[in-house]
This record gives sequence, C-alpha cells and structure tokens, in this order.
Amino acid sequence: MQKKLTPKGIDALPSAKAKRYEVRDIVVPGLHIRVSSTGAKVFYVNARHDGRTRRIKIGPYPTLSLADAREKAQSILREIALGIYEREPDKPTPTLGEIVPEFIDLYARPRNRDWKETQSVLQKFKPLFSRAIDEIKRPDVIRVLDRMIADGTPVRANRALAAVKKLFSWCIDRGVVEISPVAALKPPTKEVPRDRVLTTNELVTCWHAATNEGAPFAQFVHMLALTGQRRGEVAEMRWSEIDFDAGTWTIPAKRVKNASLHVVPLSTLALATLRGVPRFLNSDFVFTTTGKTPISGFGRLKRRLDDALPDGTEDWRFHDVRRTVATNMAMLGVQPHVIEAVLNHKTGILSGVAATYNRHLYHDEKRAALEQWAKHVEAMTAPVSNVERLSLRAVR
Repeated sequence: MQKKLTPKGIDALPSAKAKRYEVRDIVVPGLHIRVSSTGAKVFYVNARHDGRTRRIKIGPYPTLSLADAREKAQSILREIALGIYEREPDKPTPTLGEIVPEFIDLYARPRNRDWKETQSVLQKFKPLFSRAIDEIKRPDVIRVLDRMIADGTPVRANRALAAVKKLFSWCIDRGVVEISPVAALKPPTKEVPRDRVLTTNELVTCWHAATNEGAPFAQFVHMLALTGQRRGEVAEMRWSEIDFDAGTWTIPAKRVKNASLHVVPLSTLALATLRGVPRFLNSDFVFTTTGKTPISGFGRLKRRLDDALPDGTEDWRFHDVRRTVATNMAMLGVQPHVIEAVLNHKTGILSGVAATYNRHLYHDEKRAALEQWAKHVEAMTAPVSNVERLSLRAVR
C-alpha cells in the first residue's frame, strides 16, 4: 500500500489481522511504516547500500513523530548518496532476564495493583532468561507451560502465558522485537469458575485455628471472615483508613481491584477485632510483623489452618472465604444488590441505566448486613451449645 502518510492516517491504521503489513510514504521514497498484529507501528526506510537493498530501522511511532521519521529517512538517503553513510553498530539484543525487571518497573508496577503476582509468575520462564528476547520461539514458551501443567499448576500456566504475552506486546511497542512468538497462543488450560464455599464447621475450625496463631494473623483471618473483602485489601489495611468513631474502613481506589473507592461499614465485632491488633510505632500498616511491610506468607498460614481441618477436606483458598460470606449473607436474607455492594463486586445485578444513574451506596443496608453476619459468626464460634441451637433453628 502506498499513500501520503499523515499523523491522523497513521493513528487510524488498524492492527494487522495476521502477518504485519506496510504502508509506504509517497513524500519520502523508501520510507514506510510497519504495523503488527498488536497495533505497534515502526518506521523503516529502504535504500541500496553496499550493493544490496537494505531495510533500515528508524524508530517506533509515536515515540518518533512522522516529521522526525521523514527527516531521519532523508538524512540517511542523503548520506548513502554521498557515500558517507555508516551503519550504526547493532546493539546487542537484551535477554529475557534483562527485559523482565525493566517490564515490571516501567509497565507492570505503575499500572497493575497485582504487579507482584506478574513478577512472580514470570520467574517461571527463568530457563529462558539467558536467551536473547528475539530468539525465543513459541515452542520454548510452550515447554515452560507444559512443565507447569505437569507440576500440577494448570491455572498458573494460564497466568504465566497472559503475563508473557503482555511482556512481548510491550517489547513490540518499544521496538525491541517486531513480532511476538506467543501471539494468538491459546491458554493451555480451560478454567472452571470456582464455586467452593466453606461449610459452617470448616469456617468455625479455621476461625479457632486462626485464634491460636495470635496477632496479627488471627485478626487478619477474622477480618477476612467478617468483612468479605479481598485478601490483598485486608492484608494491606492501613490505620489511616479506619474511622473508629464512624465505624468505617475506607479502601482507596488505588488499592481496589475495580479501581472504585470502597467504604466498608465495620460491625461491632470487627471493630473489637481491630482494637486487639498491636500497633507498631510510626507504622500505618494494621497487619504487619515488621512495621515496614504488610504481612505475607499466606501459603504457610493456610497450611497451618489446613492442619486443623479434618483429613479429606476439599481444597480451599482464602478467596473462597469471600464467596462463603456472600453465600451465607444470602441465606440470612440479605438482598443480592446489597451483597454486591458489600463486596464491591460488579456482577451485573445493577446494569445499564440503573448502574449509571443509581449512585446510592447502600451504606445503611451494608452496615445492617455486616452486623447481621457478624452476630451470626459470633454465635457460630461461641460454645458448642449455641452452635447446636443454630443448627436446630436451621432444621426447623
């Protein structure tokens, strides 16, 4: 395709459907722009040099403007015509091991709240870290994913593929590589949505096992069960987010998965739980063992809780506690839209015009629901006689 390139026209160029395509400029002969399947656009100039036609890379758009690309192309063509052009020595292509930390620092960390998970899952490609990024082929990536599946982590293999796809797309946009070896590669495993809900006995057992952990892990697990919020949101809770007088916990948008500020009314039991957390001097973290960072080691904590559960208990995750809270609230008669508001989870119960114009935050309803749930938890975790009374009541 040949046409007069314009900034507006370049912006409108669609991503390649399969192989990349080129658009040649009629203003500067030899200048063209390549468009990849990811939408990345890179300027090149074709010129005869040292007896052969060469494609000389100029730079990626829009980092390099059209005007700058034309000026640079004309300069290269002029120097070739005068016989004074010297090709810049090729810079060594960075290895995957060099690209990963750069990708994390410049792309993942500023944009993704769960960038640490991306950083962790990219470590699965460590066997390829010594390879130049443009030498990594699709079979190399597939072998890593197959190994993860063989190790019993098929869902994590899907996450690893998603992360490395983003990394290669980022590299294309920056002109580090021209094509992605994993473009259009399908996830290796079909994921089935989890529906695990802890039983009353499992929840009570975990509650008491957490109590034996002591601070701050005991209160962390209890707050997961009392609020139904996400593990990361609870673990990274700050004292500055808690208003004990108003009985609220305000999670800022930057710490929320859907980027929406979320106010969680705190039940009487939740407030009492927080008051039992020892505070570190000059630290804003609620759940911390150092005062400098929030708690971690959730896998080890879960294994200790697992030890308290009966043999043969179905596998569960901390995120299943959130589903357990929602399910039990529904059983207690809490309306679906209120549960959705408590969880700050946009499931589509309110959609379309209602979602756009209904700005009611259901604060009072959320408080009533969480207080009702906290009283239920308090009764469940009380002496056995009360649990038996609850069970009898459920039977009736």
